[in-house]
Amino acid sequence: MKKAITFLAAAALICGCAQDRSQILKVYNWSDYIDESVIPEFEAWYEEQTGEPVKVIYQTFDVNETMLSKIEKGQEDYDVVCPSDYIIERMLQNDLLLPLDRDFGDTPNYIDGNLAPYIRSCFDKMEAGGKNANDYSVGYMWGTTGILYNAKYVTDEEASTWDILRNPKFADKIFIKDSARDVFSQIILFLRQQDILDGKVTMDELMHDSSDEAMAEVENYMKQVKPLVAGWEADFGKDQMTQERGWISLNWSGDGVWAIEEAEEVGVELRYSLPKEGFTVWFDGWVIPKYARNVKAAKYWINFMSRPDIVIRNVEETGYVSVSGAPEVMEAFIDEDYDPIDLSYFFGPEATAVCANPVLYPDRADIERSTQEHDWGDRTPDLVAMWSRVKGESANAMTGIVIGVVLAAALAFALYKRFGNRRRKSSKRNR
Repeated sequence: MKKAITFLAAAALICGCAQDRSQILKVYNWSDYIDESVIPEFEAWYEEQTGEPVKVIYQTFDVNETMLSKIEKGQEDYDVVCPSDYIIERMLQNDLLLPLDRDFGDTPNYIDGNLAPYIRSCFDKMEAGGKNANDYSVGYMWGTTGILYNAKYVTDEEASTWDILRNPKFADKIFIKDSARDVFSQIILFLRQQDILDGKVTMDELMHDSSDEAMAEVENYMKQVKPLVAGWEADFGKDQMTQERGWISLNWSGDGVWAIEEAEEVGVELRYSLPKEGFTVWFDGWVIPKYARNVKAAKYWINFMSRPDIVIRNVEETGYVSVSGAPEVMEAFIDEDYDPIDLSYFFGPEATAVCANPVLYPDRADIERSTQEHDWGDRTPDLVAMWSRVKGESANAMTGIVIGVVLAAALAFALYKRFGNRRRKSSKRNR
């Protein structure tokens, strides 16, 4: 399906000069981040609502900065894209986004009525150069950063703190996301925990601290962690956890649920913890770039993606969690296998005891220990440089061994994944 869509996209781009751009919608999204069967349904729905035909040219990216470069430097005329939170901030600050007109005529507005209040408040906090991010973007999926661990080798207490990453007991059994921004944010929360408890600084303030002092603290800590790390990974860490080659992984909730489900099928018990010192939440959202040439179809696309039945299908296909707080969405993901938790912050005051997977939907008590990351602007190169020093000039020897094992096992493991019930797709959070 994806190859067919890519071919059609390429053909359409080659012949673009002969086509009416008002009848083409160019969508740029993360890989494996949508139920692709909704695309032709959108085309039919759009014509039904507006009386105008439209053909979707759907393309994917794997790195935020790749998408941003195409728009910022290449002035690509994508009509709607799905960047991460900090890139939305950067695009707003650099005047690269158009405001979202929510007037859909006789078509219902699915955006404002269904967006979870928690998500709206988080977008309010984005650093947007004096603009409100909610006026320029609509959330799509969200999640948390935490600790994925093997319950056979790691206790719940050990996994309740970020300092588990420095525990020599787990040498060569630790995998860490190769993501400077995500790692820095969790570790600074741990290192400044006493200041937070004493009221000297808030978690939100720490997320804006890009000082040399803060970076030096995190760098020093991570250099103590480095000798224990089996691999710095973008995607293969969750597979290593399911195969018990790793016992601990600094990971994202979407990958965590995927790994937990996969591991259960082979008799391995994995759990996911949100450490007591605090953690970050992340978001991806739809935006309309300033060089868009079909703004009308773009806003209808965003509205369609906010429709509860489409939300549910995209969540079921991708395994990620929607920002939608619609009652239909909550009902679809109630699971009596879990104890009731307080999701009133997300689904409203009546959702104080909902049976749902707490890895996907954290309890209110947990979410109150969360914060969100921000764009570092011109300090970003310093963050990248610090991360390079942490990892060192050459890769950890164990990393090379792990990569070799992954490649050797790929063929056999791929067969299982292809035919298994694999709800969780590959990681797309390359930040």
